Amino acid sequence: MFDVVTGGAGFIGSHLVDTLVAQGNEVLVIDSLCAGCRETIALHIDSCKVRFVKKDLLGEGWQDAISGADRLFHLAADPDVRQSAVNPDPTMQNNIMVTYRILEAMRKHNIPELVFTSTSTVYGDAGVIPTPESYTPLEPISVYGASKLACEALISAYCHSFGMKGWIFRFANIIGSRSGHGVITDFIQKLEKNPAELEILGDGKQTKSYLEVHECIAAMLFAVGHSRESVNTFNIGSEDWIDVKSIAKIVTEEMHLSDTQFRFTGGERGWVGDVPKMQLSIDRIKALRWKPQIGSRESVQIAVRSMLAERKHTKSA
Repeated sequence: MFDVVTGGAGFIGSHLVDTLVAQGNEVLVIDSLCAGCRETIALHIDSCKVRFVKKDLLGEGWQDAISGADRLFHLAADPDVRQSAVNPDPTMQNNIMVTYRILEAMRKHNIPELVFTSTSTVYGDAGVIPTPESYTPLEPISVYGASKLACEALISAYCHSFGMKGWIFRFANIIGSRSGHGVITDFIQKLEKNPAELEILGDGKQTKSYLEVHECIAAMLFAVGHSRESVNTFNIGSEDWIDVKSIAKIVTEEMHLSDTQFRFTGGERGWVGDVPKMQLSIDRIKALRWKPQIGSRESVQIAVRSMLAERKHTKSA
């Protein structure tokens, strides 16, 4: 099996690469390293188990490298929801235009299968929670969510027009080692600067589903192996949720801080485009006989411990 992974040096991408290599697949990673880190897959590159192409997907010189691939995992994206409300252009270029270029390269090189990582933010402020894949209308409230929904539409069109198969995964909050952004990273960085006080965006009552990254990878590969429609859309998340204040308490406990004062900026949204309540229905993937082995709280605990261990290792290196 020859797999291509765009964004394969990033957070979720590098964990996916680990699993594909462990399965014995031939793997090509394309990554510009503007957000990813070569060190996450360096062992695989050095042992010749992964070919690495450092290219910007908005540029040229990478298209021929994917020739002959059996499947392309498209994870490269601009993942910053908050920043998309400040400067939308990078999100539009790196999400929508890059996905279009990927699809065109796949069409020209006859690559039959695409796996795409989307997001729960395509649902916007959903009126049904847990939210199923069939929920409508899809009304994103962030530029990031809109860009991912546009990508989903492009993928559907290409699959139906050119005989490809596609898998679209709408993620809850995926967390764990190698993550460089998100609420846990934000809290850790703030507490390292000032352990006496932690600023929490919003009122701390934002309540969402979280899933540890290894569970996410397992779900993706299971669904790809057990569904064969032209376009297969699945939610991936845990079956429960946790609020931001509880996450803050877990982070402070794991950092052995006992006197930290929480300061809330106020409002139900932490930032423009923030969805205060989010939990996905995972009944569709459960019907394939997969379900997560851990919930949101345990996912947060595992993620915090692994991220703190990484930071300690980095500082001592």
